[in-house]
Amino acid sequence: MDVEAAQRHLVKNPAAARELMDGALEQSREALAELRQLSRGIAPPLLADRGLRAATESLAARSTVPVVVTGNLGHGHRIAEGAENAAYFVLSEGLANISKHSGATSASIMVQTSPGELFIEVLDDGRGGAHLGKGHGLSGLLDRLAGVDGSLEITSPNGGPTALRVNIPL
Repeated sequence: MDVEAAQRHLVKNPAAARELMDGALEQSREALAELRQLSRGIAPPLLADRGLRAATESLAARSTVPVVVTGNLGHGHRIAEGAENAAYFVLSEGLANISKHSGATSASIMVQTSPGELFIEVLDDGRGGAHLGKGHGLSGLLDRLAGVDGSLEITSPNGGPTALRVNIPL
């Protein structure tokens, strides 16, 4: 609406048109930022429909590095939605980092449940050097895990390998 109003003012009052366009631009930026934030929190349909095991296997199958999935979380076994979502995004970001930065030739994911906890381990045979520094993809996982009282540990000496370990209370 502001853009349409700016178009109407363009000839007679260019200053008002510019002001309206500046406002519309700022609103567009804010809306885009909100959409990006929202999209990061939306679980994929596979996770919502079939659970963490199926979603994990799908992530592994799409990885550019061969990934083996193990653990006792069976197909169709469901855990709390918040824990599933957090676990999925940890796995997704972990595999993305392996593909982009590690130089690994193989990786593995273990998803293990017990009555009170979900344990995830992502390992790769890459060059190491991963860390939780600000501005790195892994640092955002701390915030996501904090929402479910989860914890994250990364071991990644230079020369590798890298191990990402996550505990989420159930």
